[in-house]
Amino acid sequence: MDMRFTVNQELCSQCGACIDDCPFHIIEMAPDFPALNPTRAHHCIGCQHCLAVCPTGALSILGRRPEDSLPLPQSLPSSAQMTALIKGRRSIRRFLPEPLPAEVIDTMIATVANGPTGKNNRQCLFTVIEHPASMEVFRRETIEGLRRAVAEKRLHEELSYFRHVVSAWDKGQDIIFRNAPHLLMVSVPPAITTPDADSIIAMSYFELLAVSMGIGTLWNAMIRWALATIDVNLYQRLGIPDDHVRGYALLFGWPAVQYHRSVQRDEALINRVRLA
Repeated sequence: MDMRFTVNQELCSQCGACIDDCPFHIIEMAPDFPALNPTRAHHCIGCQHCLAVCPTGALSILGRRPEDSLPLPQSLPSSAQMTALIKGRRSIRRFLPEPLPAEVIDTMIATVANGPTGKNNRQCLFTVIEHPASMEVFRRETIEGLRRAVAEKRLHEELSYFRHVVSAWDKGQDIIFRNAPHLLMVSVPPAITTPDADSIIAMSYFELLAVSMGIGTLWNAMIRWALATIDVNLYQRLGIPDDHVRGYALLFGWPAVQYHRSVQRDEALINRVRLA
């Protein structure tokens, strides 16, 4: 890893915050200003905590400039805004046909790439269908694969619902894809520390960001079940490596429905622990 670790000595207050906050203790005072410990620098995971914690913006690592970061905490949403975002998000099952601009999708994925991953591995592969024509091909190939599974009686009892999916499709109803113009899947190599959690976190962040932008989303387990049932490897068609741990699919696009208030379901199952 090319560390490109620099300290602007005119700005550095020698507070030691970067030293104290480094998860792997690779920074030391040497002697008057922070520097990398050459015997520990190889433990760096690229978390950039040192850049983020520096109060004067004196420190740069991995070639990242402090002035290119968002200032905190003033850039953060309020707790009331976050509460409204979480309570106000809805699963969207009615989408407009118009696709999102490609640059909007790129910005969303670049933003979500900042989300946490185990040991900062950052190995999430974001597979996205941007073009409605490609989405239509994927939809059709999935349904036709299910149609063959139904005809050949290959559906297990718990997947018998797909018979109704195929018949509904023939009547013009898209039960699985809900006519959404876009699809996102996040997959992760199996050798990293937390593949399942990494993909779920990435998609959860994407969903909340989408809601804040007026974009609708739908978590979709049916697509995952369908792709595991049909006789064609559509994961390969999508360019997802065979050895990747595959998460759920997330449909997204401009919603064709508007909600005017949050629902009320604050009842949580809480296990309060007190240990003597």
